[in-house]
Amino acid sequence: MLYGSCLCGKICYEVSAEIDEVSMCHCKQCQKAQGSAFVAVAPIRSADFRITQGAEYLTEYRATPNKARVFCSVCGSPLYSARDDRPEAKRLRLGTLDTPVTPSKRYHGWVSSKAEWFDLGDELPKFPEASRPLGARREPKG
Repeated sequence: MLYGSCLCGKICYEVSAEIDEVSMCHCKQCQKAQGSAFVAVAPIRSADFRITQGAEYLTEYRATPNKARVFCSVCGSPLYSARDDRPEAKRLRLGTLDTPVTPSKRYHGWVSSKAEWFDLGDELPKFPEASRPLGARREPKG
């Protein structure tokens, strides 16, 4: 079991599955939403995710049609995003995890939009546009 929470601690959650895939999205929208160079997210099944405390503090923002970015209404911590056309899946914001994870699959997406002040100094796969879909076997182009 994995546990997580928002910055103020009003919202707590658990994930009942292991996290083995993490993408770092460098698109401009994620930069704005996170206030940073990128967002680190993991695809999880909605059935494996449960809010254990503070559901009344959840709020959402829709910058993209059919996609909710869900966060704490008190401290603003982004928790996950969810698409209306994929109710079975969420993209968990890994910075909110309280339990350490060591995913074996990690990669960068939308590096064509990366912040000019951030250096991608690792050897992880880098995709110029969208991160590879979960389970896809596509080689990065850059």
